[in-house]
Amino acid sequence: MENTATPALHTEHHAGGGTKEIIRVTVILSVLTLIELALGFSMIGMADGFLRHFIKGIIVILMLAKAFYIVGYFMHLKHELRTLIMTIVVPAMSFIWFILAFLWDGNSYKDLRNTYNPYYKERSTEKVTPKPEKLPDETKKPAMP
Repeated sequence: MENTATPALHTEHHAGGGTKEIIRVTVILSVLTLIELALGFSMIGMADGFLRHFIKGIIVILMLAKAFYIVGYFMHLKHELRTLIMTIVVPAMSFIWFILAFLWDGNSYKDLRNTYNPYYKERSTEKVTPKPEKLPDETKKPAMP
């Protein structure tokens, strides 16, 4: 006799998409990469301004989208439980925050060091007076034979 009393315990295990899913992910990642390259090449020779920073922001967003696709499909996190995903993603985001905080702190240290410690100031702001050149004494020339 078959046990049909607990059908809720039966869960389907997703083994992955197959060839169609791999091709779809590859095409999506390729299109995102081509868009990034086109935006990057369009910035060549562009002056600093709002449009240049806007394009850089779009490129960063596209790179993050590619990163999530790569993590989701190639690290097989798309089909995992949400708690497992959070145990991997949250520490990664913490490392990004740490890097930004250390860069901010390092820049602050550099600026404060130059402000409060005169030994670290740039020497290019000090005026240099040239030394007067000494002309050779013509009286002490050796006599020619």
